[in-house]
Amino acid sequence: MEMIFGYSRKQAIEDGVLVDVSEMAREAGFTFPVAITEKVWNEYIANEEEGQSTEGRLWDTLWMLRMAIRKGGGSTITYNVLYRDKRNKRDKIVRLKAVCGPGDDFEPVITIMLPNED
Repeated sequence: MEMIFGYSRKQAIEDGVLVDVSEMAREAGFTFPVAITEKVWNEYIANEEEGQSTEGRLWDTLWMLRMAIRKGGGSTITYNVLYRDKRNKRDKIVRLKAVCGPGDDFEPVITIMLPNED
């Protein structure tokens, strides 16, 4: 079968569609590369609120995923993270989805996204 179009994970990271967070993910105990979708990154991680940093929000996102993985599941896991909502200055529980699948070279990689993203 002839491939009509291909878009690699590397290209998605270069284009900003995915944000590579593998460095901090390794600190949180992950052994696979981890990326977050642009939407999650912009709406929840890099959306700094008073007293919260991008690094802190990212750590919370990764740590809560790690705790969800410990409970078991499969290649797709949904989990909740509590973020401070900048608009109304209240805490908000956000449901996220993490998918472990093949990377560009068929190595295992993890992508964190909103439940309606794929």
